[in-house]
Amino acid sequence: MAERTGPEAEPPYVLEDQIGFKLRLAYQKNVEIFALALPEITPMQFAVLAKMQEMGTLSQNRLGRLVAMDAATIKGVIDRLRLRGLVETVPSATDRRRLEVSLTEEGAALIAALAPRAAQVSRQTLRKLKPREVAQLLDLLDRLVE
Repeated sequence: MAERTGPEAEPPYVLEDQIGFKLRLAYQKNVEIFALALPEITPMQFAVLAKMQEMGTLSQNRLGRLVAMDAATIKGVIDRLRLRGLVETVPSATDRRRLEVSLTEEGAALIAALAPRAAQVSRQTLRKLKPREVAQLLDLLDRLVE
């Protein structure tokens, strides 16, 4: 097949112009800011605690779906949080295959203490954008993942 030339030709692939590359760079910057501000917890562990604070006791499977983690990842995160005494797990009363996860008092206290610092991480990540640009970016990202 002949190479296309002229006005209808596709531009060359430039890595730095690709959405995946730019999203990865932005995510890496956010993780860097998060690690400096909240060294006592990982972003994934924080997401789990924050969602549980919002929703209460959840099945491990549903919690994983809500925080966009696959089954193996959510299991590992829950196991680590349980070892730290931040969550507790019990078999479901209605389905013994299902594991119910809830915050401990220590977990609830930790997420309450960390949430303001996590909000600051978001503000720091977005600091170069105007408020309307932040709203537009978040809207566009929502549309990408619908």
